[in-house]
Amino acid sequence: MENKITQIRVDGRQTGVIGLEYAIRNIVEWARGKSDEEIIAELLSRVEKRNYIPSKIKDAYGRALLREYKKFIGEKVEEEPLAGLQVVILGPGCAQCSSLEARVRDVMAEMNLAGDMTHVEDAKEIGRYGVMGTPALVINGKIVAVGSVPEKKKIQSWLEDAVKKMGQ
Repeated sequence: MENKITQIRVDGRQTGVIGLEYAIRNIVEWARGKSDEEIIAELLSRVEKRNYIPSKIKDAYGRALLREYKKFIGEKVEEEPLAGLQVVILGPGCAQCSSLEARVRDVMAEMNLAGDMTHVEDAKEIGRYGVMGTPALVINGKIVAVGSVPEKKKIQSWLEDAVKKMGQ
């Protein structure tokens, strides 16, 4: 549990944090009656032991850690909006899923396109997207393909559309 990696959004980007859940579980009692600033400082102190946190985004990291803490204790929090291109491959790790991931990676490289790519293999997590088949491709929160590995030209078209919408 101490080594578990949790994906959180920091400054609009998906970021893996080692030991976050462990750190949060271990400050719940201590944090009662403490200010948000004190909770942020404690979480940063614990998380920094296992993760590199660039100084220029330390404030954003602190806000993200506090948001995760508040979600853990059951408070309602507003999610931070995405920044940049976000690509998600949904699938249990089968040959088709791996093929889709490789194809999307190739297209992004050919387009010289930077973005965050995540491959979600957990069945419960896949279910949260509401797809009825795999592999599936999600670009900036929009499901664009389910149950097949689309041609490179189609993937390129979807990526171009997503980039255009981000520019608006």
